[in-house]
Amino acid sequence: MDHPEGVSRPAAGARRLGFTGTEGAVRRSREFSREAMWSWRWLPTADTEQRAVSEDVLLMVAELVGNACLHAPGGPRELRLDWDGSRLRVEVLDDSPVSPRLRRGAGPGSPAGPGPPGGHGLRVVDRLARAWGCEPEGGGKRVWLEVPSPLPPARHARRPA
Repeated sequence: MDHPEGVSRPAAGARRLGFTGTEGAVRRSREFSREAMWSWRWLPTADTEQRAVSEDVLLMVAELVGNACLHAPGGPRELRLDWDGSRLRVEVLDDSPVSPRLRRGAGPGSPAGPGPPGGHGLRVVDRLARAWGCEPEGGGKRVWLEVPSPLPPARHARRPA
């Protein structure tokens, strides 16, 4: 199978996608992530919970890559997906040292009303991911999130050699 430029497959449960700018980065990251989930048998599925987790992952990947496109010089450098059978770790690397922060202010149900549009994507990540954070990486940063595997244990258990 031919892979787009910038894609490497360093290990069975790990995937990396390199970026050379922001144009089409969110679309490419979603397609890349969907392909990885197919290879890990997260997709396709008739299981509604498994499908929901997969769609949540695609939404969160798009959010992290979109934030790097908007706020980091040159956009994202790399998207990393690492699935170890029990959890998926998503990492987006960029060249900005500024850590993302949850937007403060008005929100749904607050006395001030819903607030201005945009800027709420990290709140979605905060609610959907088991954990997320940011770590320095070179002169920039690595924004990461983790979600538990939606697969039943038997589907991703290691088989004896």
